Amino acid sequence: MHLNYLALAVPFFLTFIGLEYLVAGKQGKKYFKFNDSITNLSVGIAERLLDTFTVGLFYFVYDWLYRHFAIFDIKSSVLLWVALLMCTDFVWYWYHRLAHEVTVFWCAHVVHHQSEEFNYTVSARITVFQAFIRTGFWAILPVIGFPPAMITSMLLVHGLYPFFIHTRTIGKLGILEYILVTPSHHRVHHASNPQYLDKNYGDVFIIWDKLFGTFVKEEEEPVYGLTKPLESNSFLWQHFHFILEMLYSVRRTSGWRNKLRIIFGKPDYVDPDARRVLEEAFLLRNPQAEAPRLIRYVLWQIIATLLILFSFLLLEYYVPIFIQVCITLLILLTLINCGAIMEQKKWVFYLEYARYLVLCLAGYYIWPHAGFLYAAAIIMIMAFYFQSHLKERYLRLVYGYPRS
Repeated sequence: MHLNYLALAVPFFLTFIGLEYLVAGKQGKKYFKFNDSITNLSVGIAERLLDTFTVGLFYFVYDWLYRHFAIFDIKSSVLLWVALLMCTDFVWYWYHRLAHEVTVFWCAHVVHHQSEEFNYTVSARITVFQAFIRTGFWAILPVIGFPPAMITSMLLVHGLYPFFIHTRTIGKLGILEYILVTPSHHRVHHASNPQYLDKNYGDVFIIWDKLFGTFVKEEEEPVYGLTKPLESNSFLWQHFHFILEMLYSVRRTSGWRNKLRIIFGKPDYVDPDARRVLEEAFLLRNPQAEAPRLIRYVLWQIIATLLILFSFLLLEYYVPIFIQVCITLLILLTLINCGAIMEQKKWVFYLEYARYLVLCLAGYYIWPHAGFLYAAAIIMIMAFYFQSHLKERYLRLVYGYPRS
């Protein structure tokens, strides 16, 4: 069988997350919070899912640039692999630094810094928006002359290392602190303490931060998250809140120069009052405390989603395009629903109709018979007829009690 063995990254990462959870427990530390970990994993699931459709596009970009604009004809060798690693990490440093210093880039990168905890689940908080921006920076590599196959292989290795530095269970690492980005260095980067802001951008090597004056040692205990905490579990809000804040600020600013300064200048230029206004308009938080069954329901939804994702990635080459689209929609709707449940939204019941519709489309594609459509239609009609009863049962299942 022609399997996609990159799917094994899913159980690999989950295993290390489990080990970190156990180690933290033995150390008597509470490094994990349910809502925080679930939202981290949700972002990671979406990114890994959408990568299925974008990786080929990124390779095409590298290949096209290499064939048309390569300056040197670089051949694979040990020294050139080392050179590629250094170049990749150097480009990453500047991508990462500009992602903090330019508003439009921060719109994509802010998602990675929203978590108020720091553990391996935080490494999953990468969006597909970031993937597109990073590809734009790494596009210089094929222009230099590195072959696309080398670049793709290096990016896999380079992308693996950062996972292991998102942890509080590992202290300082002696002499390695002078060469590599360590968990201690990266804890500083994720901190919102004033002295730690916008420091330690490196991904593998810490030398770039020391060279360009952005290095700070970990001394005071870091406080994680944004300087103004997001305080939301909404999957959609986490992805789009700062884009909306930027657009709100642009709209309220006069003059093209000032508008462009907001978009391409520092994130500090975004109206500090924008989030409050937008939260009042769109977020509509429910202050009611979590119900006991909520955690179990969301947990099983995420476990099922991870199993579907793993199976889909592993058997990717055997899954028809239409079914790939259906699986993608089903997973995204599930992630949106889980975030909405943790936000105690009243409309979560109606997303189940959307998930049912996607399942029906996939089922009819696999078994295109009139009988299937009749059965699906009858179930839907009965669901509409008994909607109030079903809604009450669903909300009782999720929250433990009926909700209006």
